Amino acid sequence: QVQLVEFGGDSVQAGGSLRLSCRASGRTSASTCMGWFRQAQGKAREGVAAIVRGGRPTYGDSVLGRSTISQDNAKNILYLQMTNLKPEDTAIYYCAQAVGDWCRINRFAPSTYNYWGQGTQVTVSS
Repeated sequence: QVQLVEFGGDSVQAGGSLRLSCRASGRTSASTCMGWFRQAQGKAREGVAAIVRGGRPTYGDSVLGRSTISQDNAKNILYLQMTNLKPEDTAIYYCAQAVGDWCRINRFAPSTYNYWGQGTQVTVSS
């Protein structure tokens, strides 16, 4: 089992920055992919950024150039640094871990991820 806990969500003004963190515990060594997703009210869950073991980060079109995903493997923490935030970035942000290989094919398909955190709210005001 894996437990994921996100923190760092906040209310910020447009143009601001935030760094979200996700602390993983449990069988984290079995991870194939780690990802950040978000879900705005009334909308489907959307992939924001993902890292595949041994691969390069991938970013969703909506955050490309404004976000950076990274890991501190020693601390088992996944980060999402976001800059130039926009009101449309307002959502609950979730981190997720996949233990199978399907995420290598589609890194932003929520169904390929096995474990999810409870989410952290990001609100961006104009």
